[in-house]
Amino acid sequence: MLPRRQFLRLSALAGGALLLPSGCAIVPGGVPTKTAAGKADTLLLVEFQGGNDGLNTVAPITDPLYRKLRPTLALTEADALPVGRDLALHPALKPAMDLWSAGDLAVLLGVGYPQPDRSHFRSIDIWDTASDADRVLTSGWITRALLAQPRARVSDAFVLGRPHLGPVTGQGIKAVSISNPGNFAQAATAVSIPEQLRRNPVLDQISAVQGTLRVAGDDIKAKLKTVPASLTADFPKTNLGAQFADALRLLAAGVDAPVIKLSLGSFDTHIDQAPQHARLLGDFAAALAAFRKAAQTAGLWDRVIVLTYSEFGRRPAENGSKGTDHGTAAPLFLAGGSVRGGLIGTQPALDKLENDDLVHTMDFRQVYASLLQGLWGLEAGTVLGKPVVPVAGLVV
Repeated sequence: MLPRRQFLRLSALAGGALLLPSGCAIVPGGVPTKTAAGKADTLLLVEFQGGNDGLNTVAPITDPLYRKLRPTLALTEADALPVGRDLALHPALKPAMDLWSAGDLAVLLGVGYPQPDRSHFRSIDIWDTASDADRVLTSGWITRALLAQPRARVSDAFVLGRPHLGPVTGQGIKAVSISNPGNFAQAATAVSIPEQLRRNPVLDQISAVQGTLRVAGDDIKAKLKTVPASLTADFPKTNLGAQFADALRLLAAGVDAPVIKLSLGSFDTHIDQAPQHARLLGDFAAALAAFRKAAQTAGLWDRVIVLTYSEFGRRPAENGSKGTDHGTAAPLFLAGGSVRGGLIGTQPALDKLENDDLVHTMDFRQVYASLLQGLWGLEAGTVLGKPVVPVAGLVV
């Protein structure tokens, strides 16, 4: 007779995702992907969890309406980082300005979608699945992209940090969620199926998943030994810095996965926003700068495209608690040696608000369409379910 806790754990595994020690998990599936069509072949996603305040990330620094809406939160012209078009980046993003100067950083302005939803859960689901606001999908947009070009590999996607599969949710691919690659490799051999359950057909899936996991763990463990420790020695000692360092180790080790997802948060800054927002943006900029330097050293920078995203922006007007509430459109960052840098798109106008909120000027699925085409040579309709016009020239 199995202890109740072990029985429940094994029953959960049979349902789809394998939960492992050290925060590891693997989602079993069948059909992986084919190689990328272009120069870059890895997408590194960074989720700004909680809803990033776009208006203080990229500020309309000379617009008097900006200061009227944000009497205490508005950035000062002296501190902000000018990038043209009367726009300026938050000063905490200064570590990323070398990327900007080199043309390796793009700022996509006013990104959102029609009929915006201000619920954390529903809005991030829309971004993860690329659905319309009035439609619910069960598979992530990356999952559908990988299934559109099958290729045999040990794993299709890695989720580092927060164990939220997001865009790699769904059946048919192997998405591995790990706290760090070393823990994953160690945990891969630590999961075992009790003898009395091995002949139970109901739990056949557990054995299959375990076998896949063990192969993945052994493969990663062997490859990681080839990466010199000096390559990631200068990464910041932050949670996101560790995630970027782990992503670099996987890439430098030659682990074959077209998607790696990281997360940073919380950006849900309803109260006393200024210090928390500055810290989070600073963490991102420092980790991104360290990743670029290490990736260039390893000859990988041209192969990786980094994309940030968040479930929504914040409202233009600050609230009574020196914070901002759930809003709509916000900028995204796109970085990489194969990225066309600069300001892309149109900043939402503060004198043309809708329900006291920003009106998006770029649909996030246009960004996805550009990446699908630039990374993997896929037409948007194949993955997104309808024709979408890509943002021209995002990937060079």
